[in-house]
Amino acid sequence: MARMHSHTRGKSHSTRPSKTSGSWILESKDEIVSLIVNMTKDGLGPSEIGIKLRDEYCIPLVKRIIGKSILEVLQENNLEGEMPEELNILVKKAIALQTHLKRHPADKINIRSLELLEAKIHRLQKYYKREGRLPQKWKYSAIIAKLE
Repeated sequence: MARMHSHTRGKSHSTRPSKTSGSWILESKDEIVSLIVNMTKDGLGPSEIGIKLRDEYCIPLVKRIIGKSILEVLQENNLEGEMPEELNILVKKAIALQTHLKRHPADKINIRSLELLEAKIHRLQKYYKREGRLPQKWKYSAIIAKLE
């Protein structure tokens, strides 16, 4: 299947870790949950927590071991962010592109990149509103994004 904003096909992905938890994992379920909670309190997002658990604690997939995803653990402990992480990262990227375009207004390639990025933000906004993870009144606007 082709990509959305280009004529190329998608690239192959890496294989997922095995479905059984490894024998090398020394941490118990409770220790892993407390690690996730502590890392969140230190300011890491769910994707950063997953990378840190994989690289430093040799835990390939949290869901295979404790039966819940990192996001589900955060929801149980009331530590989930007010805005979904993916949308938050895209908004920050859009703000950075807007400041770049103020300094370099003739950069046509990045003007197009900003248009595509904002289209993706609007698609995600509709999805998260439909799923109930964003309030219905929440709306992305370039001016409002700078204030957040």
